[in-house]
Amino acid sequence: MDSTPSPSSSSAFGLVSSALGRYIPGGGAAAAAGPAQAQDDRAVRRGVPGDPAAGQQDQILGAVNLDRDLRITRCNLDAPVFAGLHAVIGSSFVDLLPPRDVPTVTRRLRQVLETGEAHVARIQRLRRCDGSELVVSLSILPAAAPQEGLTVSLIAMARRLHLYAAETAIGTSLDIGETAQSLAQSLLAWGDVAAVDLDFAVWTGEGVTGQGQGRIRLRRAALVPDRAWPEGYVTPGDDLPSDASRLLAQAVRRDDAPQAIVIPDRETVERVLGSPRVMRALVPGDRSAGVACIPLVLDRAPPVVLGVAEVWRRADCPFRDSELFDLQELVARTAHHVDLARQHQREHTQVLALQRRLLPRTGGDTVEIASVYQPATPDSAGVGGDWVNSFPLPDGRTALVVGDVVGHGLGAAATMGQLSMEARALLSAGLAPDEVLEHLDKTVTLLDDAESGLAAGYSALGSTCCIALYDPVSHHVALSSAGHLPPVLVSPDGHARPLAVRPHPGLGAEFALREPFDVHRFDAPPGSLLALYTDGLVENPVESIDEGIARLADAVSRVHPWDSLQQTARHVVSALAPVRRRDDVTLLLARMIGYRKGDTATWRLPARDDAPARARAQVSALLRKWRTRGDTRDNVLLLVSELVTNAVRFATGPVTVRLIRTGHGLLCEVGDTGNGRPRLGRGGLLDDDGRGLHVVHRLTTRWGVRWTDTGKVVWAEVAR
Repeated sequence: MDSTPSPSSSSAFGLVSSALGRYIPGGGAAAAAGPAQAQDDRAVRRGVPGDPAAGQQDQILGAVNLDRDLRITRCNLDAPVFAGLHAVIGSSFVDLLPPRDVPTVTRRLRQVLETGEAHVARIQRLRRCDGSELVVSLSILPAAAPQEGLTVSLIAMARRLHLYAAETAIGTSLDIGETAQSLAQSLLAWGDVAAVDLDFAVWTGEGVTGQGQGRIRLRRAALVPDRAWPEGYVTPGDDLPSDASRLLAQAVRRDDAPQAIVIPDRETVERVLGSPRVMRALVPGDRSAGVACIPLVLDRAPPVVLGVAEVWRRADCPFRDSELFDLQELVARTAHHVDLARQHQREHTQVLALQRRLLPRTGGDTVEIASVYQPATPDSAGVGGDWVNSFPLPDGRTALVVGDVVGHGLGAAATMGQLSMEARALLSAGLAPDEVLEHLDKTVTLLDDAESGLAAGYSALGSTCCIALYDPVSHHVALSSAGHLPPVLVSPDGHARPLAVRPHPGLGAEFALREPFDVHRFDAPPGSLLALYTDGLVENPVESIDEGIARLADAVSRVHPWDSLQQTARHVVSALAPVRRRDDVTLLLARMIGYRKGDTATWRLPARDDAPARARAQVSALLRKWRTRGDTRDNVLLLVSELVTNAVRFATGPVTVRLIRTGHGLLCEVGDTGNGRPRLGRGGLLDDDGRGLHVVHRLTTRWGVRWTDTGKVVWAEVAR
């Protein structure tokens, strides 16, 4: 390297250069000696394990002077630790940097030139001629006169400082791949190539124990530096050959205890690995001959091995004892970060599986359903509590439900699953949307009760939910919302608008803030499109929530009736949320189809004794028109007669009879103004009390009750 003698003591470069003697053992003898002598001295010191002088060279100060074009004008990098840096006068300083760091460091250099304010203590990697990297603390100092350029001081980082910086960097992500990559990058300071191989159970987030280590299966989780590797070499995401996994597992568990091992040269590596296939898989190249293998161990009884970290070096640069201690300390300090990432991966996988289990499967014959669920980024606090569901109700209607549970992780997932299943059960039992929300509101309040033991540091207060029930005969929708964002309705002519749903504080609100849940009713003729979503789809830091909803309305207004609804849903999500976010994104699209007019019929009859006979006559004529089989026709007539008789006997006001021809049967509905709930008792067909319900039960595949504003509707389905 070029050095500039007798620098001016008044310049920053001179001040840094004059301090070099205090950091170089022997008063700078290595710098003053000839190149051959210095090289021999470095070789001798590297070959003596634990040499005190070698340990003193772990932190060496150097200086480089740059002109305003960022070219080197003077340099003093004669300390042995800077060997291999190609700092030639006249060359560009950025040639010393890894390509990925050039834009950032160049911007910093220009800033110091323009502002005159120093930039100090940047942890930076420099490229050596052999492709390896040196970790330094880089400071950029302005010259006394602006036209003189800059002085860059370099301090080769002490191992203790590097350990602290590495541990801090490794613990910043909950993604297991990024955690392993950070560990590998930190290990690169001790060698030419670093790799992290994890037990497959750790990679997938499964539980690990101290047993069964002989059957360890390793997968490469990280590898640095990023370069073109020879064919057959194991790269991130690949499983190590079974022989290689077994050898590494046996090596690091000598005497049944995890231990670090060092294979010093290529001859020994070939003898240990044996198979040429294993050599191609593990050895990164001809120049890398020695390797240190350090197990990632959880300090338990017995110890648990999560994987193996490998650091490869050239044969002329053996590992010193002090370096092995540092490597083991770094891996030991960061093993718990890997385990935390494993636990997060397991929780993320479990919650994601639950949420995908709740996604709608089908919308039935009267409504077309499409849904998209996009989980939060893996390194966030965990998958959120978004849930969406759609299912046909037994009475022929379709329920559309979307909710957003507060928080992330397993606590939110447990609450999400409970609320989703409870909503489905209550809706199937015939409750109205506002009544279902009242029950969910109580459930959230109970779950937040500390005495129940379910809180465990998690609160679901403030969760939101929106429920819509679509009637395919009347083409009406009844909708209730608990603090959720308003759905967007697209009419058959393409006009899109958010529904004017009254705001609500959400589920589990304080008693003083609680308000009754409203029911918003609107028409949804065939061809209408309803979009329900969670806030992750429309929230954006650069715009208001109203602007996000307007963008959603504009996107769904362009949906053509012939477009594939599932493909459309994916396009809408990619347009509004093109990048992964720290909150879940959920969208449910429902295209209303309904029943054809010829498949339904409705009659209103006065509550008189002749009502059953009139109902039988009307229904009989319709069934003949529909060409219904004789046995089915007889069953339906008997069913309608019993239901109308019960309505006249136990209720007042007019009786409504509705018959619907579905794809798999006939649906009979009889509505009245009574508020009593029909119950099937234990009496037989000959008992006068309850005989009608026993007849209904025997003739139908299923039956039930739903409540209306004016009374109730008893429905029953007969197979065709």
